[in-house]
Amino acid sequence: MEHTYAVIMAGGGGTRLWPVSRKQTPKQLLPLLGRETLFQGTIARLEKLFPPERILVVTVAEQAREMQKQAPTIPVENYLIEPAPRGTASVVGLAAAVLRKRDPQAMMAIQTSDHYIRNHDLFHYLISAAFEVAQNGFLVTLGISPTYPAIGYGYIQQGEPLDGNYRYPVYAVKSFKEKPDERTAQQMLRSGDHSWNSGMFVWSADTIMSEIERQMPELCKAVNKIAAAWGTPEQNNVLQSYWYDLRSQTIDYGVMERAEKVAVLPASGLGWSDVGSWDSLFDVLLPDMNGNVATNGQHLALDTNNTLVYTSDDERLVVTIGLDDMVIVDAGDVLMICKVDQSQKVRDVVEHLKKHRQEKYL
Repeated sequence: MEHTYAVIMAGGGGTRLWPVSRKQTPKQLLPLLGRETLFQGTIARLEKLFPPERILVVTVAEQAREMQKQAPTIPVENYLIEPAPRGTASVVGLAAAVLRKRDPQAMMAIQTSDHYIRNHDLFHYLISAAFEVAQNGFLVTLGISPTYPAIGYGYIQQGEPLDGNYRYPVYAVKSFKEKPDERTAQQMLRSGDHSWNSGMFVWSADTIMSEIERQMPELCKAVNKIAAAWGTPEQNNVLQSYWYDLRSQTIDYGVMERAEKVAVLPASGLGWSDVGSWDSLFDVLLPDMNGNVATNGQHLALDTNNTLVYTSDDERLVVTIGLDDMVIVDAGDVLMICKVDQSQKVRDVVEHLKKHRQEKYL
């Protein structure tokens, strides 16, 4: 395992968790599920597999300083700073090129900074098993058993078992479909051979760079130029000169949908959530006997059922009387109240604020 590294993609915004998640305080830097932030939780579960010097974080400059405060064990030089967001394909390409320069035998576990995983022991076992598969030239992903026809996730179609004496069941991937429409998602759910793409990948730096070169040659050329200058006085100049011209693209659309050697490890029982919206907190946090969830504050619930209360002040008391199926979020300068089944419309609110130039609330 001495050539294995974790790469955390940590530059996102998480607008679906507005009004708490904002430009200056994105969701990964917030204690949404308790005392620990999502970013700190990611670091904590990775440190059981990787020493801090083999954990890299790719993020934007305005978030890096706070991340360094929250995870002081990660060396400063392990923060790869994007001059501007250019999608996860560029994040992966930059990390792979820089790692390959540092260690030609580098193997990478790609992680996101804002997901929740309940079963840490299974997570550690799966990542270790995925490295075994990746040593044979596969791009490996962890597949989550779908529970509803989600249109916000990528889907992985499972094929035949891979040959080899692997410690955990692993399958060839027939197809990789990113964010289907609802009808297609329903068909995939019924088929029984599809899983959600968790956004967690394991591969060698060489293997992913070969796929990037085949499918996104401009990106490959740019990150190789940047990596060649990494750690030299020319690093920032070269980074600036190439980065802004990159096309913004995700690793899912840019590489995985048409990749050649892809394998999937079924990850049932992982207790995974992307904590992507307020209603998703019901799946992560422990409710009371009436289905209510309160975090980062005090909730006095009278005749209240299936209601989520979040406050940014530990001393804040929120009292609810006669409410069912509600989300209440107190962010200090914004109070949001909505029905649980309408919480996805937070994005519409954010777009409205942008349109009307109410930047102070973003």
